[in-house]
Amino acid sequence: MKNILHILRAERRLSQDDLAKLVDVSRQTINAIEREKYDPSLSLALKIAKVFDKKVEEIFFLEKEK
Repeated sequence: MKNILHILRAERRLSQDDLAKLVDVSRQTINAIEREKYDPSLSLALKIAKVFDKKVEEIFFLEKEK
């Protein structure tokens, strides 16, 4: 699953650790999500979306087929 999490974090000047604390996960979890090595659970995706005042599908999306 693709995401724009790193862009949103940069716009808000949040570190991975800052965001991790806001959504109650480890910094490593945020790093793995941003590197697209880990897909967040629905509840975590909703928490992240709330932090950025966005819809989940504005942050996370499936890669378009070629």
